[in-house]
Amino acid sequence: MDAHKEQFGGVEPICRVLTGHGMKIAASTYYKAKALPPSSRAVRDAETLAEIRRVYQANYGVYGVRKIWAALRRDGHRVARCTVERLMREAGLAGVVRGKKIRTTIADPRADRAADLVQRDFTAAAPNRCWVADFTHVATFAGVVYVAFVVDVYSRAIVGWSAATTKHTTLVLDALDMGLWRRDRDGRPVEAGLIHHSDAGSQYTSFRFTTHLVSAGIDASIGTVGDALDNALMESTIGLYKTELIKPGRPWRSLAQVELATAEWVDWYNHRRRGTPSMSRRLPG
Repeated sequence: MDAHKEQFGGVEPICRVLTGHGMKIAASTYYKAKALPPSSRAVRDAETLAEIRRVYQANYGVYGVRKIWAALRRDGHRVARCTVERLMREAGLAGVVRGKKIRTTIADPRADRAADLVQRDFTAAAPNRCWVADFTHVATFAGVVYVAFVVDVYSRAIVGWSAATTKHTTLVLDALDMGLWRRDRDGRPVEAGLIHHSDAGSQYTSFRFTTHLVSAGIDASIGTVGDALDNALMESTIGLYKTELIKPGRPWRSLAQVELATAEWVDWYNHRRRGTPSMSRRLPG
C-alpha cells in the first residue's frame, strides 16, 4: 500500500477499491498498523541486512549467499544461512556468475614444448614449488588489453601479473619477472627446481621465454594443446578475475584504467578475499 498511495491519491481510495473486491480493510487499520513499533524480527533483519550490504560492497559485489554467510560468521554475527539467503533475495543482491572463456593463446606447432610436469596435480608442499601462468584479454575503447598472471600453486596467491596492448612474449615475461622480484623483496627468493606450468601458447614456448626460465633455474612445464583441464587452476583464477572485476566494471576505456583496477583487485584477491580455503590457510605463500 505504501508503494501505491501516492499514485492513487492516498490510503482511503485504495481501501475502497480493495473493499469493493471483497478484501475489506479500513484506512484506520492501516494507520494503526503503521503506528506499531517494528517487531524484533524486523529489527534483526534490518541490522543483518546492513551487515550483508557492508560485506557485499566491500568485496566487489561478487559474493553470493555462501560467502556472505561465512564472512558474517567470521565477523561474529550468528545468523542462519537461510536468513542470509532470504534477505539477499528480498534486497536484490546476488553473487556473480562466470561466463565462457575466450581463447587468447595460440600454439606454435614449430616450437619445441616442454613435458607436462604437473599432470593436473595442482598441489604443492610449500611456496615456490610450482607456479601456473596464463593470460586473458579485456576489451577497451582504446583497443584490446591483454593481462597475464602467475599464481603460486601452494597458496593460490597471484605472485605476478602484467598488462599490455599486445600479446607478445614480453607480456608473460613481465608477469614472471614481477613474481621473481616480489619473492626476492619478501625474503623468499625462488630456488632451482621451481616448476613454471602453462598452456602451449606461443609466448610460453618461445625461445626468449624458455631461455629466461633456464637462466633463472626454473623448470618449464607445458600442458596439452587445447585442454583447459591441464591448466585448471589458472583457468579458475582468470575466470574469477573476469567475473569479479572485468564484467561488472565495463565499459573499460584504456590500458591505464585496466592496470589500476587490476592492481587493486590483485591486492584484494591476495589479502582480503575469502572463500578459498587453501588460500586463507596458507597465505603468505
